[in-house]
Amino acid sequence: MSSVLYDNPGPRAKRRNVLYTVGFLAVLAVLAWWVFSALADKGQLEADKWSPFVTDSRVWTTYLLPGLVETLKAAALSILIALPLGALLGIGRLSDHRWVRVPVGMVVEFFRAIPVLLLMMFASAVYAQFTTVSSDFRPLYAVVTGLVLYNASVIAEVVRAGVLSLPRGQGDAAVALGMRKGQTMLYVLLPQAVTVMLPALVSQLVVIVKDTALGGALLGFSELLSQNRPITANYGANTIAAFTVIALIFIALNFVLTTLASRLEQRLRQGRKTAGVTESTVTKTGEAPAEAVSGA
Repeated sequence: MSSVLYDNPGPRAKRRNVLYTVGFLAVLAVLAWWVFSALADKGQLEADKWSPFVTDSRVWTTYLLPGLVETLKAAALSILIALPLGALLGIGRLSDHRWVRVPVGMVVEFFRAIPVLLLMMFASAVYAQFTTVSSDFRPLYAVVTGLVLYNASVIAEVVRAGVLSLPRGQGDAAVALGMRKGQTMLYVLLPQAVTVMLPALVSQLVVIVKDTALGGALLGFSELLSQNRPITANYGANTIAAFTVIALIFIALNFVLTTLASRLEQRLRQGRKTAGVTESTVTKTGEAPAEAVSGA
């Protein structure tokens, strides 16, 4: 079946697609063989470099799990602060008052333009020079500050775009009912925009989790990726093995996050469809369904 944007391939096109697929898989297989051969020549595939992750629990209890805890701590704090702050900034960018909209827009564009690593380094210097934060906690503070400033600005743009994507009639109907601008935003526009914004918000949350590794690279933050150094030093220069295990942990962590967000999105969409069906039934029949009446 053809569609407006896509025509089903004919016999010749199907043969070409099969040839392209086979060729790509062949090139991928050759590349994989070359990578594994190079690793084998360097001794990186030897069992003694991988076995500590299975046979020695101290690798996990001393390095990987504490690093994962620090990563989750920094990511959770950043998310808890960046989400409401980003929502406030996004609402501020939609304000009818120029004295609110322009300064908020300047703040958002400023922090979006600065690399997050630079924000972390600057925050670390500020904490060192002008605060009494202990050096033990300073890397965590700096990482969270940099992540919050950058991601709140990005989330603000996500919120603004999500609200602007809604039909104009939603806001007009709320105004016709006598609702103020704040009430319209809080009770009408934002709840509907959540489902539109959710995929972009989830992507940004995944970015926050991954960007915690920047703090370990230059600020001495003992997050998950930074544990590669002590593992390599204590278990026979198994750099490739350590990076592989850490990468798998990040993949599993982000997979859980995206799966939970996908389920939440499905529930929100189903809730909107159910509400729409109920509202349509009431409009057509002039009375609430029997279930609603009995529930009342």
